[in-house]
Amino acid sequence: MTTLKRKTHPRTVGRFATALIAAAVMGASAQAVAQDDDPIKVGILHSLSGTMAISETVLKDTVEMLIEQQNEAGGLLGRQLEAVVVDPASNWPLFAERARELLAQHEVDVVFGNWTSVSRKAVLPVFEELNGLLFYPVQYEGEESSENVFYTGAAPNQQAIPAVEYLINEVGIERFALVGTDYVYPRTTNRILEAFLKDEHGIAEEDIMVNYTPFGHSDWQNIVSEIRRFGEEGKPTAVISTINGDANVPFYTELSNQGIDAADIPVIAFSVGEQELTGIDTGPLVGHLAAWNYFMSVDTDDNYDFIDAWIDYTGDEDAVTNDPMEAHYIGFNMWAEAVRKAGTTDVDAVKDAIIGVTVPNLTGGYAAMMPNHHITKPVLIGEIQDNGQFDIVWQTPSTVAGDAWSDYLPGSRDLIADWRAPMRCGNFNVVNGSCGGSTAAEEAEAALAE
Repeated sequence: MTTLKRKTHPRTVGRFATALIAAAVMGASAQAVAQDDDPIKVGILHSLSGTMAISETVLKDTVEMLIEQQNEAGGLLGRQLEAVVVDPASNWPLFAERARELLAQHEVDVVFGNWTSVSRKAVLPVFEELNGLLFYPVQYEGEESSENVFYTGAAPNQQAIPAVEYLINEVGIERFALVGTDYVYPRTTNRILEAFLKDEHGIAEEDIMVNYTPFGHSDWQNIVSEIRRFGEEGKPTAVISTINGDANVPFYTELSNQGIDAADIPVIAFSVGEQELTGIDTGPLVGHLAAWNYFMSVDTDDNYDFIDAWIDYTGDEDAVTNDPMEAHYIGFNMWAEAVRKAGTTDVDAVKDAIIGVTVPNLTGGYAAMMPNHHITKPVLIGEIQDNGQFDIVWQTPSTVAGDAWSDYLPGSRDLIADWRAPMRCGNFNVVNGSCGGSTAAEEAEAALAE
């Protein structure tokens, strides 16, 4: 693969770590007054095997790089950071077991992890029960705000909705094939998109096709044939893809086999980035699209610094960066800043300190942590190039604040989340003035049953 050409510039360290050393805080908890040589434990909860390893392994490596850089810059609060890595192996119930292991056995101070929404749903009750901190770096379906989770990936209004608006307004699409992996993220996202298409744009029921396949699905011939026929009925058609994991490789291969290119039926993907394209001959896919909040091709000095650091860390000149990596970069720096602000790694203190924290992103702006535990992000649309990179063809003029609850679902449009005192609620109903409380256990059970 041909990698992105990088600018020559001085290396900066401040964007990846800080050297601020704080004295122990009088009257703080036992956690905060730990001996200076006791490490701050950082849990990493990403699949290193199974169907999601193609996407998640690189995120484990990203967090380890950020820890290494933080330690080189002096650590946090005068203490070094230590990575504690577990492999939930793309097994959703196992995610909950490994989360409990990290929090109860290893007593980590924070966890960076998960990719799929079903894995996040599986661990939610554990993090709430044991009062842990989870930074979740991947786009998701919304309809959630937990006191113990910080959502650094995109909510639907930061990816799915702008992507569909782009297809309608800029490309002239009138028919939509919603194709996804069969679990909570694609199903909920597509419910939102169906409501949005019908209510906001008057798209008829017969102009929306929906299809779901299992994780790891490999035989796409019949489904792609159905998509082709759907697109031959006289109206401009696009595919909205929420296919996850290694199923993307045979999906795009079958598109090429059947001669479907971006001029015929463009695909806009929400879970395909630079890392996933390393396993695909991208030549026939030129012109297909992806919607993210970061691409490796972003032209900023900070991004080139990050790329240089990543290539140095991996020792691979062909190594690529992607959106969830940037989300971990933002989340890690937000957590570190909140720890410095609080003067402790105590979970409750960090939760209070992090709201309002603002750190640079890699696209030339800043990300702020909002009271609903979502962040501000730009939205970018990129076209696949034959070198496995994306040419950015559209982006929002400014950052967009993530919505925890969708404006397009009847049960959600009256809900807000605000984890500041005195509300401290993730699902406050503004109509009846009540907080719905935690539903983590029920949501986990439902997600695992799908």
